[in-house]
Amino acid sequence: MATSAERQTGGSVKVTLWILLIVYIFNFIDRQIVNILAEPIRMELGLSDTQIGLMTGLAFALFYTVLGLPIARFSDRSTTNRPWLIGGALAIWSAMTALCGLAQNFAQLLLARIGVGVGEAGCTPPAHSLIADLVEPSKRASALAFYALGIPVGTLLGMFIGGLLADAVGWRNAFLIVGLPGLILAVIVFTTLKDPRRTGLVKQTAAQASAGQMPLKDALRAMFSSRAFVLLVIAGSAAAFLGYGKITWITIFFQRTHGLTPGETGFWFGVVNGGAGIAGTMLGGYIADRYGAKNRRHVLTAPALGMVLTIPFALWAFMTDNWFLALFLLIIPTLCNSLYYGPTYSSVQGLVPLRARAIAAAVLLFFQNLIGLGLGPLFFGMLSDLLQPTYGEESVRYVLYGATFLGLVPAFFFWRCSLRLDEELDRKD
Repeated sequence: MATSAERQTGGSVKVTLWILLIVYIFNFIDRQIVNILAEPIRMELGLSDTQIGLMTGLAFALFYTVLGLPIARFSDRSTTNRPWLIGGALAIWSAMTALCGLAQNFAQLLLARIGVGVGEAGCTPPAHSLIADLVEPSKRASALAFYALGIPVGTLLGMFIGGLLADAVGWRNAFLIVGLPGLILAVIVFTTLKDPRRTGLVKQTAAQASAGQMPLKDALRAMFSSRAFVLLVIAGSAAAFLGYGKITWITIFFQRTHGLTPGETGFWFGVVNGGAGIAGTMLGGYIADRYGAKNRRHVLTAPALGMVLTIPFALWAFMTDNWFLALFLLIIPTLCNSLYYGPTYSSVQGLVPLRARAIAAAVLLFFQNLIGLGLGPLFFGMLSDLLQPTYGEESVRYVLYGATFLGLVPAFFFWRCSLRLDEELDRKD
């Protein structure tokens, strides 16, 4: 294991964190741009809301989650060059994003989105493993929260850039323009990042070096024997189900109900959602590190409370007919819903053995993305289709009403996990 001094000295650690952040920003730009482009795509290709949910969610998430597990196992090998793995994945998903703009029908677009999911599966598990190697446990929540800034920043840029490009040059050119720069970034990753296992920054003991990779059944047994880990998986999956589902349909809500263009929606909602998401992600990591140092159960207190505080503000936002007021009111729900990322993933990294860190992150991502990203947009789209005969174009508004109250589910499981977290982390230590 690297000592605290080895982890924290040298500019290479900061450079690695910054490059990983930029890669994750590109990850979410390419993942989320389809949300702001969904309405013009629907109008040109004649899609239903269920097909939009399938395109934005399940088609991507199914391959993203399934492939994430073997990629994480490969990443946990001591011989794997994790930066090269991340760079190769980046090149694949960037090329497939560009190909989305060439799709002539729903089937072709679906296949291109599957390709994006295949590429993006190789990003976060090795990135989490790298960060866990480089940063000491007392600062890990903040470091993972810093990496997680890629979610709100990438979402902001994806909506802002995608919306402007859709208004200016159409949705097809928007995919092409956004996808191609990722290929340049992949070259930077290949030539700049170094794996600390290969440079000597992370030093293994003789026993660790000879042990090699932990057998999968042993890694899974270690994970699921922890009740705190199981509760985190449930809580994180429920939070992702709401987060991914709502962000897809909120962007459509502003276009369909309030009459905004993709460019207007991308700019205003991107700024509000991105800014509040950045603040919430950083605040969640800061609170977890500060108050978790005194009592580690408080690592998850902010995520639990945040999910409850969102309810009145979100309801008011979806009820008002003033689109600017709705945007303003969504600041608090977006901020509070972003508190969980750093605390959740730092807790997972502390609950599993060293040689199972990447696979643990992949398991959590598997459930979060399959249930959240895969089923959230699809489920809300199916509900919208069911409600359309009664509510017409307002069906999305009523779907969002119901989604608001579902925030109580992750709040409950974050709270239940916090009751066990201190004891289990002490036993693991």
